[in-house]
Amino acid sequence: MDMKRILVADDQTDIRDLLALNLRSAGYDVATAGDGLTALASDTAHPNDLLILDLMMPGMDGLDLCKTLRARGSSTPILMLTAKSTELDRVLGLELGADDYLTKPFSLAELLARVKALLRRAELVRVAQAAAQTQAASIRNGDLEIMPVKRQVGVRGKALDFTALEFDLLLYFAQHPGHVFSRTQLLNAVWGYTHDGYEHTVTTHINRLRTKLEADPLRPELILTVRGAGYKMREAPPY
Repeated sequence: MDMKRILVADDQTDIRDLLALNLRSAGYDVATAGDGLTALASDTAHPNDLLILDLMMPGMDGLDLCKTLRARGSSTPILMLTAKSTELDRVLGLELGADDYLTKPFSLAELLARVKALLRRAELVRVAQAAAQTQAASIRNGDLEIMPVKRQVGVRGKALDFTALEFDLLLYFAQHPGHVFSRTQLLNAVWGYTHDGYEHTVTTHINRLRTKLEADPLRPELILTVRGAGYKMREAPPY
């Protein structure tokens, strides 16, 4: 298996060097950057398998860098680091396309676990895409149509854009219509890990799916909340 390349972007030299040292010790090829613009140039010149971005950096911060990369069509997994603990900062990072976040201070063991989970999920996506070549061309549920091979989604004939994690979450629901999943189960199945306190990540992604898919996100008809239990996609109506 090829060595995975990770870019660590943080303006604090001691943190950047510590992360790079431990990631290299874990067997990863690591590049570093001290600001967002340098990180952007580095990733453009040599695409990475995973990006670890500090939220607050000079020139271009982690949020702007994340937004720029997603606007370019990049689906590279992004782990956001933040010294702030407010839900607003976490939600904003996820809204702009980050796949996961860690709030400083964090343990190196937890960081390595997140890195491993994100890379494993990305690999599973690639395997699923290959396997989907022999499966049905699309999955339908009412006006929703999902094309797994092309990773495309259409609603009422209109093509919609999704981040890699949004698509994976939607596909997982669509493959199990009517099945109720807790946030912990979804974290484990889609993100690849289960960790107390990060269920909000699931809630944020479901809200983003509803905003894109539902005629009225406040009164969803496709992805439903089951009080006290979790979420489900409605049963596919008969054709």
